[in-house]
Amino acid sequence: MAGDYVGITILCYGDSNTYGYVPETGLRYPRNVRYPGVLQEILGDEYVIIEEGCNGRTTIHDDPVDGWKNGLDYLRPCLNSHKPIDIVILMLGSNDLKATFHLTARQIAEGAGILVDVIKEFTLEKQGFIPKIILVSPPEIGPGIKSSPFYGAFYESAVEESKKFPENYRKVAEDKGCIFFDAAKYIYPSTFDSLHLTPEGHRVLAEKLSEVMQSVNLSVEKMTI
Repeated sequence: MAGDYVGITILCYGDSNTYGYVPETGLRYPRNVRYPGVLQEILGDEYVIIEEGCNGRTTIHDDPVDGWKNGLDYLRPCLNSHKPIDIVILMLGSNDLKATFHLTARQIAEGAGILVDVIKEFTLEKQGFIPKIILVSPPEIGPGIKSSPFYGAFYESAVEESKKFPENYRKVAEDKGCIFFDAAKYIYPSTFDSLHLTPEGHRVLAEKLSEVMQSVNLSVEKMTI
């Protein structure tokens, strides 16, 4: 164990579904509703959950309107601010399906893989060990996207492409030695906007992720990989 540090620090790095965006209002769910807060409740005081969700965040691409939402640009400062980090839950990719990017699920998963590489290299340098990384394949885009307030940014093609996330993210996870988690097996976006999770979705996501972490026997002991 490093120094007198106790507990397991989990960084939840993601987009609006990590932030807790409310589909109907555009506001934010309370902490006890959004998935990182529920995860804290489930896991208890042995864990410290850090919420790093940003609406519109991409994997590695600059948004033409909000370029500061590039997930790669903020990743190193984020890792450095919160070190030492034991576990990173990485759930990004949905915003890369916006029509402006013209990306396939394979390309998006590869972008997530670049983030994984950065996490490994940077944490090894700055904190002396590599955290466990849970690479989350994002939930599907809902079939009602045409009636969503976000239609225009996302089109029907995004629905089909999002269904290809699991196979592509799984491959990246295997190649990079990550823990793979397919969110679409358990959660679906709201029918209101076909993008953002309901309170129930947040709770289910937290419950399933807690099972993953317990099943791989993550501990507070830090090992250099």
